[in-house]
Amino acid sequence: MASRRPRTRGRGRWVARAVVTAYLVLLVAWPLWLVAQHTFDGGLENLRGILDDPDVAHALRLTVGVAIVSVVLNTVFGVGISLLIVRYRFPGRRLLNALLDVPLSVSPIVVGLALVLVYGGRSGWFGPGLEDAGLQVIFATPGIVLATTFVALPLVIREVVPVLEEIGTEQEQAAQSLGATAGQTFRRITLPAIKWGVTYGVVLSLARSLGEFGAVKVVSGNVLGQTRTATLVVEEKYLNFDQGGAYATAFLLALVAVACIVVVSIIRPKEEPR
Repeated sequence: MASRRPRTRGRGRWVARAVVTAYLVLLVAWPLWLVAQHTFDGGLENLRGILDDPDVAHALRLTVGVAIVSVVLNTVFGVGISLLIVRYRFPGRRLLNALLDVPLSVSPIVVGLALVLVYGGRSGWFGPGLEDAGLQVIFATPGIVLATTFVALPLVIREVVPVLEEIGTEQEQAAQSLGATAGQTFRRITLPAIKWGVTYGVVLSLARSLGEFGAVKVVSGNVLGQTRTATLVVEEKYLNFDQGGAYATAFLLALVAVACIVVVSIIRPKEEPR
């Protein structure tokens, strides 16, 4: 009996590994591989076609620009909110912590409609005031930034909060007892300790921002050469039977997101002591 148990456990581990591997291959790796395969069916023609198209090039630039602004906003406010949640106790703290998961649980379409109700034209809460001031949010780039920032909001926070909880406050208190200011303590103690949490949160936020579709479609207006992002280009080309262009655009978006995640995953174990 004793000799059979290790064999049974060994087989169970191999079965579990095989099931998990097959699941990831069928759900993630194979679909992405097929996108890449269809992108290069005609050599580099599909990629050249979209890069030479000024409207697609504009959509790619807009997507990257919006993603960068969104990542910067979510990083700055994400770190601040993480410190607020972990380091302070105040009424409504648990409610705030729960609300941070709303962007992950609510449909992006709902997010887009909600933003239209708040900032849209004469019907939105702030729309009339914004229009009187000459500012347009909905059906313009600011609306795309808001939508993208909203859907990616929790990603930095959910990476940084566990790290802050793990490191505790002992080193920060010691630094402050030696005369360090709050800013010095953050730069020299807190930030180095949470750098990988912030980095991975930034990468996830970037990947999420590059791939956002539903909320952006609602708030952007999908105007060619103005507010059409790369994900909307994928839809437009696919629906118009330009599958080569759709696959090529999707491939570029996936390539950037996957490359960022892979690079961070490779670097992190080398830099982070265990």
